[in-house]
Amino acid sequence: MSRYTGPQWKKSRRLGISLSGTGKELARRPYAPGDHGPNSGRRKLSEYGVQLREKQKLRFMYGLNERQFSNLFQKSGKIKEGKQGVNFMILLEQRLDNLVFRLGLATTRPQARQLVNHGHVLVDGKRVDIPSYQVEIGQVISIREKSKNLVIIQAALESVVGRPAFVSFDADKFEGSLTRLPERDELEPDIDETLVVEYYNQLL
Repeated sequence: MSRYTGPQWKKSRRLGISLSGTGKELARRPYAPGDHGPNSGRRKLSEYGVQLREKQKLRFMYGLNERQFSNLFQKSGKIKEGKQGVNFMILLEQRLDNLVFRLGLATTRPQARQLVNHGHVLVDGKRVDIPSYQVEIGQVISIREKSKNLVIIQAALESVVGRPAFVSFDADKFEGSLTRLPERDELEPDIDETLVVEYYNQLL
């Protein structure tokens, strides 16, 4: 299954969560799309349907295709310490494109993915153009010297309100790092990771 490239706002309303992180999608129309708007009589989801929707919310939030998402979930199951659902979300946070977004070098994860794909991002001084690259604690993420004046990067940095406590950033050097693994309460509050685990456990 390929990565979703359709209307993000429509998908956000369908899933009931802001995929952009801005909340604008749900501010005006906080209900699923359809001809009858908020008055449409939608049937109650089954237990499987609830699990599937939660999995889709998390997958679309981080912008992975189904194979990438499933493979990362299986990887999380091999981690001996902690709960698999939380470990899975931590692995998602360790993706390079996500950390570029968390550091404020991009306003959205899709934009961060584009910066990585186009070779604007360095890890420990070496260019890495693989968005799924797993960043380890202490590795330095920076912007290539000739890319520091890009309008989208400058605009992203100017719009930063705050950064997660598990990253550090030096605005003068355009570089930051993952200082520690995030705690559950620092991750997406609108996701119930236990439902995602239940969904995949039914498939295995």
